Amino acid sequence: MSENTNSDFKTVRGYQTANRQNGQLTSALEDYLEMTYRLCQKNEYTRIGILSEHLNVRPSSVSKMIYKLAALGYLKYNRYEIIQLTDAGQEVGEYLLKRHETIERFLNLLGSSNPLEETELMEHSLDVSTVSNINTLLEFFQENEGVQNSYNLFKAQKK
Repeated sequence: MSENTNSDFKTVRGYQTANRQNGQLTSALEDYLEMTYRLCQKNEYTRIGILSEHLNVRPSSVSKMIYKLAALGYLKYNRYEIIQLTDAGQEVGEYLLKRHETIERFLNLLGSSNPLEETELMEHSLDVSTVSNINTLLEFFQENEGVQNSYNLFKAQKK
């Protein structure tokens, strides 16, 4: 285990601020981009009202976030409320959805009582390599049913 000095630690907000300064999307922007990606998979576009319904937020909130994502080059938006992904938005949106699905599958494997909520709360804080490693672990369990069964028995004995 590596030793950390006190200067290595930050609050959650401190890590979020540092990530924003490095050009990373905020958690909220990621949520909007992920949902836009999900919705654009069906029709190649979506609209403010549809995003508003799916995210359970006001249309005015969606508009603000769409403008930000468009300014960052992830979306194209016109005055007729047509929202489309750019190539960059398509690429990042696809990753965000895969990350979400990976974390949710992992939490289901662990027996989470509310995997969707927990996924939403934790997915934004994970590094790309961590998500990749979790996906590898899930594949390992899938390819090795005996190991997964042993794990499930072990887990059941601990309850």
